[in-house]
Amino acid sequence: MSDNKFPLWLAISYGLFFIILGINPAFREVWIAEAIPLVLIFGVLLFTFRHFRFSNLAYSLMAVWLVLHNIGAHYTFANVPFDWFNDLIGSSRNNFDRLAHFSIGFYAFPIAEYLVRKNHCKPLIAGLFGLFAIMATAAAYEIIEWWYAASAGGEAGIEFLGSQGDIWDAQKDMLADTLGALFSLSLFFIFKPYQQEHCKRIINTAF
Repeated sequence: MSDNKFPLWLAISYGLFFIILGINPAFREVWIAEAIPLVLIFGVLLFTFRHFRFSNLAYSLMAVWLVLHNIGAHYTFANVPFDWFNDLIGSSRNNFDRLAHFSIGFYAFPIAEYLVRKNHCKPLIAGLFGLFAIMATAAAYEIIEWWYAASAGGEAGIEFLGSQGDIWDAQKDMLADTLGALFSLSLFFIFKPYQQEHCKRIINTAF
């Protein structure tokens, strides 16, 4: 599959996935609230595709969070069928939301890639900016969760918050986001997508 076709097929596949999981969710009001960031991010990626194309690895990493968050929106994060993993680690808590938060950190990769390929800064500074951007976003999202849960109230508010009785849930979620960012940035420095793009431009110019 060529570089140009991979993002297209990935977008089509996710679009179908989004529609299917939007059918008969556990809590429609929770699904709407959870779907807002999905639509915003997916929309931005579609709108900017003609102007800036990330590497296939960046699109793949971003798709992981879109898919996991979509699953959480359908079932609510506390009720996703995830017993096999919870049993594996010996936890009575549904840890699917931790996995989804970990995948949020994957967006540090495309942030760093964009900054370097646009020649805004060197890879190290871009990586640090991507890490801090994810950490700031994680903190902001926890505030939004608190605001929505307090405003909606009732069972919908509890399901959206998804703390499952853990008083340190917000802090652990932010840690998961940060660890995900560190993981994706390790891939960024290993695969160096900015160098790959530079080589492609040289080849295209030569031929």
